[in-house]
Amino acid sequence: MPKPAKKPDKSKGKGKEKEQIVAQNRSASYNYHLLEKHEAGMVLHGTEVKALREGKANIRDAFVDFKPSGPWLVNAHIAQYSPGGPWNHEPLGSRKLLLHKNEIHKLAGRVQSKGLTVIPLRIYFRDGIAKCEIALAQGKKTWDRRQDERTKEARRDIDQAMYRNRRR
Repeated sequence: MPKPAKKPDKSKGKGKEKEQIVAQNRSASYNYHLLEKHEAGMVLHGTEVKALREGKANIRDAFVDFKPSGPWLVNAHIAQYSPGGPWNHEPLGSRKLLLHKNEIHKLAGRVQSKGLTVIPLRIYFRDGIAKCEIALAQGKKTWDRRQDERTKEARRDIDQAMYRNRRR
């Protein structure tokens, strides 16, 4: 008796990938103009991965440093994994980022020449693999921040007025 054919998985091929967000840098868009975004892999130890799966990470003060050996995520705090024992990792250690060579050269060149910086926006798992979304950023001045607040408040007032007008 022949086995029944398996039903095809409908989720494949539609571009929907399961992401589990571990840490976000919410203040990044407030403090910086975000110019370009890139996705980078991360070189992690076992206890770092387990701590990330528990959601114990903070990337608020982190940045990307370009060394001759490649890009490194500096100042990202990944808490120690409690059952790790003597095999635990250093919480504030630098972690190597995995990017294509042309992306590394492009980002490193722009950081050196124009006074820009590269910051992490979020750390997440995509299909079980830890990824870091990084952005090429330029620092905002205080008047830039105030202007952004004014435009955000004006947009909010307009949306509320339109909502009230529709309800009549």
